[in-house]
Order: sequence, then structure tokens, then C-alpha cells
Amino acid sequence: MKQPAFDEKGKLKEKILQVEDLQVTFQTFGGVVQAVRGVTFDLHKGETLAIVGESGCGKSVTSNAIMGLIPSPPGKVTNGKVIFKGKNLTAFNKSEFRKIQGVDVSMIFQDPMTALNPTMSIGEQLTEGLRTHHKISKADAKTKAIEMLNLVGISNPHERLKQYPHQFSGGMRQRIVIAISLICEPTLLIADEPTTALDVTIQAQILELFAEIQEKTGVSIILITHDLGVVAKIADRIAVMYAGKIIEIGTKREIFYAPAHPYTKGLLNSVPRLDLLEEELQPIEGTPPDLFAPPTGCAFTARCPYAMEVCSHAYPVETSLFGQHKVDCWLQDERAKGIFS
Repeated sequence: MKQPAFDEKGKLKEKILQVEDLQVTFQTFGGVVQAVRGVTFDLHKGETLAIVGESGCGKSVTSNAIMGLIPSPPGKVTNGKVIFKGKNLTAFNKSEFRKIQGVDVSMIFQDPMTALNPTMSIGEQLTEGLRTHHKISKADAKTKAIEMLNLVGISNPHERLKQYPHQFSGGMRQRIVIAISLICEPTLLIADEPTTALDVTIQAQILELFAEIQEKTGVSIILITHDLGVVAKIADRIAVMYAGKIIEIGTKREIFYAPAHPYTKGLLNSVPRLDLLEEELQPIEGTPPDLFAPPTGCAFTARCPYAMEVCSHAYPVETSLFGQHKVDCWLQDERAKGIFS
């Protein structure tokens, strides 16, 4: 079992990442897309923070902004800060980002087959970053690569290093991508939908692997996903994202047992449950708003069964609930108590 991200007094450990009012836009022929609209969150040492939400809500754009992978043009970080180890990453140029990418901050991409180079052996891809950043010998790099393959559960690593991506199954390729992302021992690991293309058995194995690696290395993880089952397995805290904003954040228990935003409750109600065999799934009606011209109020207003007049005119102020739990919703205002349950 991995070490908790909380100390003996129940407080979160030291912060290793602070994202403050992050805003990212994309210039298109149709206008400016406001993909991320003021995202703020912290990540602590040894913690797994899951960012969940529908496709298109800004999860991957947020992670790419942290990694310095926003293509410019058309993308641009227009406001905010990403503070990592005391440095503001949004002020970095490409050369400065290359010094930390894969070393201090590493990323696991969604599709392992496209993340791996089909023309290079697994051994070459594992040792490339290590030799580039740490300037170690070929023999030492190979030894480290074998250690990493053992860590991620790939048998016969000496022979596997000579093989190519097409010679591995989907689950094995995902393990190799994880090994590549961890070989330089990063402080922060961003996993973008790491189990989406895998069957449930392999998903479970990959999630167990994350927990084991975090226990052994102490790496902090940002997990990007829309799968609440994945979240329930390994997350310490959950940030719920909608229309480019984080609308609710709290511990796993706070989010699952006391959702405070109607969107969060809708996500939980739309997940199949084995203990409610006769109940039908409850989909969230409607579609997300147009981010070419996002609403001035709460972006979920048009889909919310509890919407009030104020919701469409003014964005709700953040409300601090019990413990780590915070939410942006007018229903949590004292004057609206009793409406949402």
C-alpha cells in the first residue's frame, strides 16, 4: 500500500506544484477558444491528484501547459503561473523546458503505440533520455533500463530491450511508457488517460503498478481521466473540471460521499453500479457550452436541474466546505440551503 499524502496530523505534505489562475487559449479560424479559464490547484509530495471531467473540459490542455507542450501557434498561455520547485514554468522558453521534461517532470501519454517510436528498439528508447540528461555510459544506462523493466513487471528484460514496440501487447507497451517516464526519477508524473485503451484486467494491473511505484519512489502523480473507477482506486484527492474550470475539489471520500456540485453528482450517478441492479443509468442531459464564447455565469447552468437565476449572470464564489473540500456553486450559498441534496 502506498504512503499517504497526509502527515501524522492529517495535513497534506509539502507542496511541489502550484497552479495559479492558469488560462490557455487557441486561435482558430472560427475565433479564440478559451480552453482553460483560470485553473488553480496544488499538488503535494507523494500525492495522487485526479483531474476528472467530460472530454473537452480542458484536462489534457492543463497537463500539456504544465509540461510546456502547448503548440504555439495556435495555443498560448495567456495568464497564470505554474510554480514547480520555486520556478514559474510559464516563463520558461523551449530550451529551459527541455532541461526538466522527462527529468523533473515526466508525462505518460494516452496511447502507448503512438508514444513509442516504431523504428527504435525498446532499449534505445529507454536509455535515450537517461544518456541525454545524465550523461552516463551506455553500459550504465542499459543496467538502469533493465532495473526499470523489472520495476514495471516485464520479464526477461535483457532480451526485451532488443525488441520493438509492435512485439509487445497493449498492456506491455503501457508498462514500457511508464518505465520511460520514470527512468530519470522525476518528482512529478503526469498520466494522461493511462488506462483508456486497456481491458479491465490490464487496467487493474497498471493501477496497482502506479501504487507500487509511488510507494518505492515517492513520485507525485497528476492523473487525467474520465473514469471514476480509476479515480476510486488510486486518487488521494479529486479535482472535477468542467468547461475549462475546476468546479469542485476535495479528498476522494469528500467527493464520492458528499458531492457538492450538481455536475459532480451527475458524473457519479452516470457510473454503472453492481449494487443497484434494477436502477437505470442517469445521463447528464444537454451538451457542454461553446468555449468560443463561454457564459459569464456558471457554465453548467443550462444543464443543471437546480439552476437559479443568479447562476446564469454571475460566476459563483468558491465555498470552503469540510476539510479539503471546496466548490464553485451558488447552491452552497447560505441563502440556497436545502435546494440541492
